[in-house]
Amino acid sequence: MKTLKVLIILYNSKAVSTYNQEGVYKMAELMEIYKCESCSNIIEVLNGGVGELVCCGQPMTLLKEQDKNTEMLHEKHVPVMIEENGKQIIRVGSVPHPMEDAHYIMFIEVISEDKKFLKRKYLAPHEAPELELKCKCSAKKIARELCNLHGLWKGDINE
Repeated sequence: MKTLKVLIILYNSKAVSTYNQEGVYKMAELMEIYKCESCSNIIEVLNGGVGELVCCGQPMTLLKEQDKNTEMLHEKHVPVMIEENGKQIIRVGSVPHPMEDAHYIMFIEVISEDKKFLKRKYLAPHEAPELELKCKCSAKKIARELCNLHGLWKGDINE
């Protein structure tokens, strides 16, 4: 079984920033996810600020949130909410996503619009790519998931 490498690191307000794809300096923001292209470590920003995220001697890559407007693969990656037996369940994709040793969803999460509420479920190969919400809050929220091959995806689950 492949080992899941996910690091969540808390940075002080003067430790995190990077350049965007256009080479423009920007601060890292709350809940952005970065990946090291050398060792595949993954981190999430818990408190944005200035500085550069570096791993293995090189800048880390910001994972952009892809969505239903992404040309390919969206039907297997965009999180959707369904009601089933009176429960709210977040599933990855309108078409089931593979959950194999070499290709799987690493985690699913739900985030409130104000970013004060987060529920995350880590997954391993062969597990069902879904997350049950225990409470039925009416606040606007999005869901994100991380595919080990195809990156970070989001879906507006209030649609």
